[in-house]
Amino acid sequence: MNNKVYTITRGNNPTGKFLQWYVVALLVFLLDAGSKAAVHNWMPYGQAIPFTDFFNLVHARNPGAAFSFLADAGGWQRYFFIVLACVISIWLALELRKALPELQAVAYSLILGGALGNAFDRGLRGYVVDYLDFHVGGWHWPAFNIADIGIVCGAALMVLATLRETPKLEKT
Repeated sequence: MNNKVYTITRGNNPTGKFLQWYVVALLVFLLDAGSKAAVHNWMPYGQAIPFTDFFNLVHARNPGAAFSFLADAGGWQRYFFIVLACVISIWLALELRKALPELQAVAYSLILGGALGNAFDRGLRGYVVDYLDFHVGGWHWPAFNIADIGIVCGAALMVLATLRETPKLEKT
C-alpha cells in the first residue's frame, strides 16, 4: 500500500498558496465593482456629499487614466486602457502562480484586482467611476476609487519588496 501524500503544484508554488493571491485580487475587484455600482446607481452624476472637513463622497467619471490622463483623447483611449489592463492582468496572474516572496505576491494581487476593476468599469460604462474626494483648503486631490487604492498600494509594496531584496553594498 502506497502511503505517500502528493500535492498539486504549478511551478514551485503549491496550488493553495497561489489561490490565496487570486482571492486577494478577487476581493479588491469585488469591493471596487460593488462600490462603483452603488455610486453609479444611487448618486446623480456630479453630486458631492460632504462627510468631514477634508472628505466628500462624489460621483465623478474618468474616461482617461490616472489624473484624467488622455481623458480628452477622442475615445480610442478606452480600448487602449482596456487592452493594457488585460495584458498586465494576464501577466500578473501568471506571475502569481510562481513561488514569490509574500510581499511581492500581495503587491501583484492588489494591482491585479485594481487593474481588473478599472478595466471592467471602462468596458461596462466607457469610463471609470471615481468617488473618493479628499481636499484641504479648497484644493482637491483628484477623485479616485478602491481599484486605484489597490494599484497604488500594490506599487508601493513592490518598491518596498525591491528595497528589502536589494543587497546592501559594504563600504570598503
